[in-house]
Amino acid sequence: MDQTPDGPAPLTTYEGLARLIDHSLLRPDFTADQVTQGCLMARDYGVAAVVIRPSDIDLVRPLLEGTSVALGVAAGFPHGSSTTATKLYEIRDMLRRGAKE
Repeated sequence: MDQTPDGPAPLTTYEGLARLIDHSLLRPDFTADQVTQGCLMARDYGVAAVVIRPSDIDLVRPLLEGTSVALGVAAGFPHGSSTTATKLYEIRDMLRRGAKE
């Protein structure tokens, strides 16, 4: 973001605002089609990131390849009650499979 003498410049474009948004697709009851549609919308709007359930990474990765939209995954989803070692394994697996956040 550009700076002015008084601090950050105000957002003046739609695209500038979109690049600040992380689009969450974490609802446990989302279907594959709903996740796909959410990713396509995020790609079209040029948001900063899409955050998905770990089980959706193989569906979503190809949809976002070659775009500026980062792929984020929520480790320990949905409750976060798994052990630290389990979460570390999951994070490493998600990074290996294409997650960036």
